[in-house]
Amino acid sequence: MVERLQVALAELESEDISVRLVSKFYHSPCFPADYGNDFVNAVAVLDVFLPPNEVLMHLHEVEKNAGRIRGKRWGTRPLDLDLLAQENCVLPNPDTFLRWHNLPLSAQLEETPGEIILPHPRITDRGFVLIPMRDVLPDWVHPVTGKTVDELIAALPEGACDGITPLDLP
Repeated sequence: MVERLQVALAELESEDISVRLVSKFYHSPCFPADYGNDFVNAVAVLDVFLPPNEVLMHLHEVEKNAGRIRGKRWGTRPLDLDLLAQENCVLPNPDTFLRWHNLPLSAQLEETPGEIILPHPRITDRGFVLIPMRDVLPDWVHPVTGKTVDELIAALPEGACDGITPLDLP
């Protein structure tokens, strides 16, 4: 898993995208539980010269190169790259963001947005995103909630960060 993520980070580099910072790599239990294998998670800060939809298309191409076939939502996959945020963009608009942000987990399992939603509507729910994000963007402020990464981590429910551990890499 670590090697696959390292290869993906290298593949992200292009004329319009460069990897500026990468967090530590973390072992994270599968989410939702019983939906597949555990993960190795990291957050990368990219310098991009593309609009968000083109960045997302590039991420999907890197996933495809790793053998990902999009099927069952949150099903087993060899690689999952998410565009978490781009600058302070709220896309497509604050109301649509809030609809997806407030969607109950049961509905999240069934529905998939037909357009890019930024910031990623699940950032605030996921320790496996926020903990590595704190490594590389400790001063980031969510453009809708106004909360810092540390405030978002503190607001997670008890146990949300259980099993998220940094990996010792050479």
